Amino acid sequence: MRSLTKRVLFSEYVFDVFEDVYEPAEDSFLFADNVKVNEGDIVIDVGTGCGILGIIAAEKAARVIAIDINPHAVRCARGNAVLNHVDHKMFCIRGDLFTAIEIRSKFDLILFNAPYLPSADVEETSWLESAWSGGSSGRRIIDRFVHDAPNYLKPEGKLLLLQSNLSNISDTQGKLEGENMKTTVVAEKALPFFETIKLIRAEFANPASNAKNQ
Repeated sequence: MRSLTKRVLFSEYVFDVFEDVYEPAEDSFLFADNVKVNEGDIVIDVGTGCGILGIIAAEKAARVIAIDINPHAVRCARGNAVLNHVDHKMFCIRGDLFTAIEIRSKFDLILFNAPYLPSADVEETSWLESAWSGGSSGRRIIDRFVHDAPNYLKPEGKLLLLQSNLSNISDTQGKLEGENMKTTVVAEKALPFFETIKLIRAEFANPASNAKNQ
C-alpha cells in the first residue's frame, strides 16, 4: 500500500493522492472546470493520474477508460473511482498513451492533461516526473499524442488537450489541423514566471468524410 500525500477536494469529489502520483494543481482544476460530457459518451482519460478527469467524466459517460503509464497512478485512480462511486463504469488500466488500446476502439471524447514542461531530455525519470516532464522541447509526449489520438476518435468526437505556452501551443494546433481537425482554445490561465496554460479542443473539420474512412 502506497502512503498518501494528501486528500484533495474538488467540488463534490474527493481524491486520495499517492506519493508517486501527480497531485491535482492549477492545470488539473482548469481542465476539470471545462470537461463537457454528453450522456452515454464513451471517454478515454489519457494520463489519468489520480483519476480526477475520468471520475468527473464518469458522472454522465456510459464508460470511461482511465489509462496511465504509472502503475501507482492506476491503483490510485482505481481507488478514487470507488471512493466517488463510479467504479462500475470507470476502468483503470496501465499503458503508454494508446499502446494498450485496440486501434478499432473509438471514443466520443479523449482527455489528456499532457506532460508539457521542458526538462532534461533523458530516458529515465521518476514516476512523478513522468506526469510533467516533456523533454527538452516539452513536446516529447504531446507530439506522440497528436499523431495517434485522431485514430481513436469517432467522426463526431472531440479531444481536449491541456498544455503550456512553454511547449509551443501553435505547433500543437498546426499538427492537429494537419490531421483534418479544427482547434479552439476553450480556456486558459496565466501562471507565474510568464507561463500560460491553455485547454485546446479539437474536432474533425469534416466529420462525414472522416466517417467514410473509419
